[in-house]
Amino acid sequence: MHVFLGITGASGAPYAARLLQALVAADCEVGMAVSNAGIEVIATELYGDRRLPRDEVLARFVEGAGEGVMVYDPGDWRAPYASGSAQVDAYVVCPCSMGTLGALAAGAMSNLVQRAASVALKEGRKLVLVPRETPLSTIHLENMLRLRQAGAVILFAAPGFYHGAETVEDLVAFVVGRCLDQLGLQNSLIERWGQA
Repeated sequence: MHVFLGITGASGAPYAARLLQALVAADCEVGMAVSNAGIEVIATELYGDRRLPRDEVLARFVEGAGEGVMVYDPGDWRAPYASGSAQVDAYVVCPCSMGTLGALAAGAMSNLVQRAASVALKEGRKLVLVPRETPLSTIHLENMLRLRQAGAVILFAAPGFYHGAETVEDLVAFVVGRCLDQLGLQNSLIERWGQA
C-alpha cells in the first residue's frame, strides 16, 4: 500500500511516530511531509527541545524506518502527492491541526500537506484526518462536518479505555490501530471489543 503521511502542528507527535512505525511494519510505501509547526511539535514532544533544526528532527523521526519512507519538503510542489495522477492508496494527516483542517475545508492549499489532502478529496481516495483539539468551537465543528461530507474520515486522537490500557503507549496504540483499521491494514495494536 502507498500512503501519504502529513504531520502538522497539533499536539500529538507520539501518534505520528507510532503510525509511521506501524505503516513501515505493514510494508507500506510512505511519503511524508511535515509542516514547520509540525517540526516544532515533534521536537518538543519527542525530543524535548523545540529549537532543534528541521533536518535533525526529521533524521531522528525516520531513523530506522528503512528505505520505504520518503520525506518531502512541505513546499515541494513537484512531489508526487501534489497531483491526482500519482498512484496513492490513502492519505493520513496525523496530527491534524485546526489550521490545517480549516484550510482543507476552505479548499486552500498553501503547502504539500494541504495539497495532498485536497488531492485525496478530489480523487475520491481515502483521507483520514486525526485532530487533537479540545474544546471545539462552532467553526471547528462546521469545518469537520464539511470535510466529512466531502469524504474525509475524522478520527479524533481520543483513545478508548475499555481495552485495559496501562501505559501512555497503550493509549497511543489504540488511536494508531483505529487509523490502520480505516486504511484497511490488519493490525493487533488493540484488543477488539468482544474478544477475550
